[in-house]
Amino acid sequence: MTANVAGYLLQMLASRWLGVAGYSEFASLLAVQLLCAVPALALQNVVARELVRGASVATLRRLQWQCAVIVAVVAAVLVPVVTAVLNVDVLACSAALGAAPALVLVSGEQGILQGSRRFRALAVVLGAAGVARVVPALVVLAAGGGTAPALWAAAAGIVAAAAFARAAAGSPPARIRPVLGPAMERLSDEGPSVGGAAAQGVRSVGVLPVLRAAQVQAALMALSSADLIIARIVLDEADASRYALGAIAAKIAFWLPQAVGVVLYPRMAQPTHSARAIRDALAVLSGVGIVAVMGAALLAPIAPLFAGQDYAPIQGLLWLFALQGAILAVLQGALLSAIAVDRTALAAVTWLGLAVEVVLMIGFARSVPTLITIAVSVAAATTTLVAVIVVRTPDRPSTAESPSAAG
Repeated sequence: MTANVAGYLLQMLASRWLGVAGYSEFASLLAVQLLCAVPALALQNVVARELVRGASVATLRRLQWQCAVIVAVVAAVLVPVVTAVLNVDVLACSAALGAAPALVLVSGEQGILQGSRRFRALAVVLGAAGVARVVPALVVLAAGGGTAPALWAAAAGIVAAAAFARAAAGSPPARIRPVLGPAMERLSDEGPSVGGAAAQGVRSVGVLPVLRAAQVQAALMALSSADLIIARIVLDEADASRYALGAIAAKIAFWLPQAVGVVLYPRMAQPTHSARAIRDALAVLSGVGIVAVMGAALLAPIAPLFAGQDYAPIQGLLWLFALQGAILAVLQGALLSAIAVDRTALAAVTWLGLAVEVVLMIGFARSVPTLITIAVSVAAATTTLVAVIVVRTPDRPSTAESPSAAG
């Protein structure tokens, strides 16, 4: 919550200080940065899952550096492309994309803390990373700096957060005993069998599992951010900025229940607890989403007081933005469970939903209400389909995680 509140504060104050003329560029580049952080989110999930299943910490740290190098190369290639497509300043774009490798390093350490169930230390790192990213950017904006200086300050804060995360994770035992079900626990105690092999940490992990998880995370992040990017293309500057501000309500509803997935994820990765953990996660996420939508509807009249009267035209739509975020939070929980059991092919449904959304928005969206209505409708249809598949799929290990493969 500390990290999320810090992020929302950055968005709110940036919208006021940059105005409707400048905020659209800032918001769209943050959305692009979120997309480029997909490998970081995927890495955290893979590291946590593989730590639960017996991989060594040293192996997982080598993996995180490999991923950081790959992300740095891709980010460098994307800078001129994004600059041209979004018509933004090249220095601002470089700052937004340049922070991606540091985000990978932060997430790798968070995965170690999550997989070893050191939730108190993980909470400190999550909160500190959010503050380190936001405070330098706010200082620059308050001093009159524009989008580029603010994003460079945020990037510097993320680098500092990566160093702090490494220190907080420290040097745990080279191999952490995996969290196994009762049957596997008995096997590991009886000798060097399947369970024993896992418990001894003989698993090796390459980049491929991260890429599989990354395409799941990419589908989710693209679906949650595409509307912000398209808004800059199909709407005028003022409406695009208003839409970006309304999207803050969506982000609040989307990220508010993030802790649900963080805490339940290690259980999702255990075959004996996966099905129950998935059902619990979806139920809690749905309940939190209902509360978030009701809160947005009730608090909408005071939004212009914080953001300025230029944004008054969208206050009646804030509940719709919150509904979009709440629905996507449920989708995130369902896809997280797919990563936990390595059934990443399920992301195809989300990619299809994204394609439908982009076509509809570019073809028909010429106003803020139309754009958010399309976003909510596509998110609802996609989430319903994915959730039904996840809940009804028998709880069985994938081929990649079968006993023979693990041994």
